[in-house]
Amino acid sequence: MPALLSKTLRDYRRTLIGWAVGIGAFFALYLSIYPNISRNKDIYGPAALAKYPDVLRDLLGGLQDFTSGVGYLHSVVYQMFGPMLFVGCAAVLGNRAIARPEESGTLELTVTLPIDRRRLVAERFAAMALGLLAVAAVTFLLAWGAAVAADMDVPAGRILAAHTGVLLLGLFFGTLALAVGAAAGRRGPATAVVGALAVGGYIVETMGRNVDALSWLRWISPFHYYLEGRPLYEGFPVGDYLVLAGATVVLLIAAILLFDRRDVGV
Repeated sequence: MPALLSKTLRDYRRTLIGWAVGIGAFFALYLSIYPNISRNKDIYGPAALAKYPDVLRDLLGGLQDFTSGVGYLHSVVYQMFGPMLFVGCAAVLGNRAIARPEESGTLELTVTLPIDRRRLVAERFAAMALGLLAVAAVTFLLAWGAAVAADMDVPAGRILAAHTGVLLLGLFFGTLALAVGAAAGRRGPATAVVGALAVGGYIVETMGRNVDALSWLRWISPFHYYLEGRPLYEGFPVGDYLVLAGATVVLLIAAILLFDRRDVGV
């Protein structure tokens, strides 16, 4: 393993452990209450949920079959909260790739080493991707184990399909943070861009299904290519996931070119 990549992973280890524990705890907590939900269909069944405001149901994935295992997983874990947690983790890692070291003054020392700038960005991206993969692997096992313990009757392959989408979505936003950080050299703009696109993209995708004025924007929302395929219900949406992966590659190339041409003070 290249020295820069291995050092970056060592630097990330506490952050990765913290996010893995935090996301895993969230999954375990919310999945543990599913048996109580499933036993109270008069409170949480379709007839009761139909009384909720349409806006709230849209934001939470429709809330159509909340008392079924797959419906609960979709609405509570994989619709909004799980993806947003992964986006937050990825944004932190993306900011630590270029923007944070540049703000702290340590990046100037790094670029004086006999390491090509393009290689530096590529290896920092690789460290981010491997870190997110590790968090995804740990939390997938926790989600699958909790789903089995709660007798949710959801195949492991469907949970893996949804978890893969969450990973790809996080990787997209992490690479976006890296690219903006490579262009601006500061964490503030990167965090603002990621936050605006994540929140705006989610609202556009969920609300745009029933609001004509927003429907045309769904195609440019990253969340569209994760949520539209309904991986928990239908398995791997290969085409949509390839779009997310392709967009991530484009952002990585942009980050490499932007950083390679920018003056970082050396």
